Order: sequence, then C-alpha cells, then structure tokens
Amino acid sequence: MSKTRTLLADDHALVRAGIRNALEELADLEIVGEVGDGPALTAALEQMQPDCLLIDVAMPDFDPVPAIRQIRASYPDLKILVVSAYDDDIYVQGLLGAGVDGYHLKDQPLSDLQLAVQRVLAGGRWVSGPLVDKLVSYASAPPPATLPSLTTRQRDLLHLLQQGLDNQTIAQRLGLSVKTIENHLTRLYRLLNVQSRLEAVNYVMKHPRVLALSGQTVALAPTSPGIAVHEPVTVLLVDDNARYRRQLRRMIGKIYPQATIYEAENIGEAVNLTERVMPHLALVDVILGEEDGIRCTRRIRALSPRSRVILISAYPDREFHRLGLEAGAAAFLDKKDLETATLRHIIEDMIA
Repeated sequence: MSKTRTLLADDHALVRAGIRNALEELADLEIVGEVGDGPALTAALEQMQPDCLLIDVAMPDFDPVPAIRQIRASYPDLKILVVSAYDDDIYVQGLLGAGVDGYHLKDQPLSDLQLAVQRVLAGGRWVSGPLVDKLVSYASAPPPATLPSLTTRQRDLLHLLQQGLDNQTIAQRLGLSVKTIENHLTRLYRLLNVQSRLEAVNYVMKHPRVLALSGQTVALAPTSPGIAVHEPVTVLLVDDNARYRRQLRRMIGKIYPQATIYEAENIGEAVNLTERVMPHLALVDVILGEEDGIRCTRRIRALSPRSRVILISAYPDREFHRLGLEAGAAAFLDKKDLETATLRHIIEDMIA
C-alpha cells in the first residue's frame, strides 16, 4: 500500500522538525518535502504533487486566503491542514471558506496533531477544540435584517478583494488612483460594518447574496418583452472579462427580470458561489485567464448536479466541445452566437 505523500510548509525550521517527528509515528505517511515561503510552496506543489499539505499560512510572500483558494482550485484532491498559532475566528473562518480541510492550533498536544492528520486524510474535517465555540458563535450569529445595497463599483471592489489583490493592482484594474481606491474601500467597510479586507471577504462568504444583482436591476429599457413567468432563477456568470459579464447580465435582465445573477472571475470564486447558491444556470467561459473552464464545469456539476452548465468560448474548438460535454456541460456555444434570442431559448428551456 502506497504511503500518503505529505509536504510541510512553515517558515520556522524548528517547527517543521517538531511536526516531522510527530508524524513519523504514522506508518502510512511519508514527508516528501519542506518549504518556508510562498514561492517555494508553489514550486514544491507542482514538482512533488503531494497528497497532503500541512501549512502555517503566516509565511513570507504568502497571502493566505487567495493563495489557499488558488491552491484548492489547482489541486482539488489535495488535503490541506493548517497548523497555526492564530486563533482569531474571522481568520479561521476565512481559511475554512477558502477550502482548507482542517485548522489545528500549534499550542495543542502533538497527539492531537496526529489525530487531525488522520481525520483529514480519512476525508473528514478538523478544527481544534478551543476554536469550536468561537466558530459556532460565528455561524449562529443572526443574519442582518437587510443586506446593504451596493453599487456596481462596490461589487467590483469585493470581487477584486476576493482575489487577494492589493490597492495598487486594484487601482490599475479599475483605472483609478490608489487614493480613490482607499476612499472607496473605507466607505465599503463602513457599509458592511467590517474593519479589514479579510473581514470584508468573510462577509461575502457568509452573505453571498450581497453580490447578487436582480435582472430587474441590471436590465436597461427592454427592447422586447421578458419571459412571462415568475419562477425564481439563479444564474452564475463565470468569465474573466468584466465587460463581457456586464453585457451578459444586461441581456439576462432584459429577458428575465426575476433572475438573481451572480458573477465569478475564476474557478475558486465559481466554486464558492456554487456551494452557497446552487445556481440553476451557469454560463462558463472555456478560457478563464490561465485556468480551464472545463475543469470549472466539472467542479460545478460535482457540487450541484442539477445546475445546467453552458460552456461558451470566443474560440470554438471541437476538442473543447467534446471535453466540455464529457465534463457535464449541457451545451457549447460560440460567444458570437450568444445573443438575446439564444439566451431566451436557454432560459425558457430550463424553466419549462
């Protein structure tokens, strides 16, 4: 029987040595490498392809939540156990939401670490005992009576915060000054009643509907009557081009004002939203920057088998079409053919 290949990531060699010693008692586990910063971790994951990652996310050159989200999207079968000294519930909740399988506190007995690893490798979840009460209190906190109404700019900012971008990069993306971005973020934090970027991202994870737009809201003056039914329909748009997403949501708003529309720029965002809202329809671009829309389709279908996924592409290709259908897509469409009439037919067919 092959051993579970495990990678240790911590910027303190002494801590790595202690973890290694504790895990040597597990006969079915093999430590295949150790790293101490973000770039080294990225290289090790690609080169070693481990089965399990034990990581202290407070490493140099490593932005915890977006980095974990990216690792989860790139290595969906990897077991990830955080081993950390930080016990802040917002911090823990953010990492659990980003896709880690467990969170273990460093001040707990080494025997508990062994149990944590065994639990995670068996497909379960692990949270150190002292954190459980904090997380239960967080999860059971009553939702706000009404979610704040955000502008399009504020939604765009939240999408970019979810990707872990700094203010300089956000300013470049939006064509604004860094000072303007800082002012926008200050107002956004005040509106959400949060104090930091991490808390803002966690707010979105707990209340995904804050990012949703109704078809009624996004529709311009309709040039044709909408579909005359009132069934609730949730639509997820997955495309790395914000302008094209805006075009799609306006078209859907004209056709079906009752729709609730969510947007994602990459696989990690799409997976997080799928877990929370179970969309009726997902329109997914085959090319998502450096990511693969076909893999995204497979993840959406695994999480929400009833979701109808339509793959779209500006570069129609027979092989993309074949692989997309194998991944569970209901259809594959050329973007130039995705007009109002086509979208109307897709939605009418879905709700018939």
